[in-house]
Amino acid sequence: MFKYLLQIWNSKDLRKKILFTLGIILIYRICVQISIPGANLEALKAIFNQNQILGAFALLTGGSADNFSIVLMGISPYINASIIMQLLTVIVPKLESLSKEGEQGKRQINKYTRWLTMPLAFIQSYGMIVLLSSQSQIPILENIQDPLVILPVMLTITTGTIFLVWLGELITEKGIGNGISLLIFASIVSAVPTVIGQSLFLAQQNVEKIIPFVVMLLVTVLLTVFIVLVTEGNRRIPITYAGRGMKARSEQSVLPMRINQAGMIPIIFAVSIVSFPSIAGQFMANATSKWARAIADFLTTQFQIYSPLYLLTYFLLIFGFTYFYVSITFNPEQVADNIQKRGGYIPGIRPGKQTSEYLGHISSRLNFFGGTFLAFVAIAPILLSIAFQGTQGGSVPLLVSGAGMIIVVGVVLELMRQINAQLVMHDYSKFY
Repeated sequence: MFKYLLQIWNSKDLRKKILFTLGIILIYRICVQISIPGANLEALKAIFNQNQILGAFALLTGGSADNFSIVLMGISPYINASIIMQLLTVIVPKLESLSKEGEQGKRQINKYTRWLTMPLAFIQSYGMIVLLSSQSQIPILENIQDPLVILPVMLTITTGTIFLVWLGELITEKGIGNGISLLIFASIVSAVPTVIGQSLFLAQQNVEKIIPFVVMLLVTVLLTVFIVLVTEGNRRIPITYAGRGMKARSEQSVLPMRINQAGMIPIIFAVSIVSFPSIAGQFMANATSKWARAIADFLTTQFQIYSPLYLLTYFLLIFGFTYFYVSITFNPEQVADNIQKRGGYIPGIRPGKQTSEYLGHISSRLNFFGGTFLAFVAIAPILLSIAFQGTQGGSVPLLVSGAGMIIVVGVVLELMRQINAQLVMHDYSKFY
């Protein structure tokens, strides 16, 4: 390990990129600590401690929500804009043709994504401010109904999101790794020391609390290993390319299809939808109508994180969105056509329609395992907390949510690939 780190440090270009990336992440973490002037932070802490849904959101924002920071929304509007653009690329023919134009088309789509991020961030900032204010007995911001008060706050939060997107793109361009993913990674990891500190503090008050804490640590390690194995796992479909000329030999290749083809997108979709009933119920809680209050009570009660209905809905949504997303992003007919154009075929399968059906069948089977994997990892830590609630030791806070672990593992694996590729380039440069 020390030799590997020394090799990284000796590579001048790689060292500069890593230090630049760390510097940008430091700037991001400083921005998280800058609160919007006039915000009542004590009232905010009380909200996040009492509300499990908002507490989970605060955990993913890395403290920006707790501090009512200038980067309150983080880069969630950009993520939403990216998902929308990805879906529109399949639906809108012009965007679909643009996506096939290589690097230039990709840059244009990224430009559209950035423009879409601005109105989304502006709208989401208003929704978050109103939601947090509705949950607090003490005003978080005074005179929130006054446009002269709320508009500057919304513009500040929107500007903070755009600033973070710019920082992420700087990392991608001049640093190491995917900048947006690294900022999300930093948000998740930054919350871990706080959770560990809280758990150890509880263990000091009650020695029995150390048992669920140790079990949580072990489960986190086991889940991480499981996520790595599944994330790196793929089905390798053999492909034979016919050789050119009379005596040319055919070339053997493979088409790797990942078990988890959808990545994190189904969980992002599912979290957005499964959180909506509880948030809607909280908005309706102060309604004057009795039936509206009854609906609000049902939604807030049945869609808490630990409720059976919440967990079942969450599981099914992740599973269903896995099929939905892959059906949009993976086109078996296009893949089969590309293989045929290059003179390739799958042994035992006719080119064309049969190849397309064969690839679609494999993709469907992989989606079953991939969707089950995502849903299991997302709810496993929650189920473990429920199991410990009935014991004398009680439950302890989750170190990282299941969704957070998938993000962390994916970012670390991609970062290691890029670092290893840079090291290989550094070794080759010695010979020139």
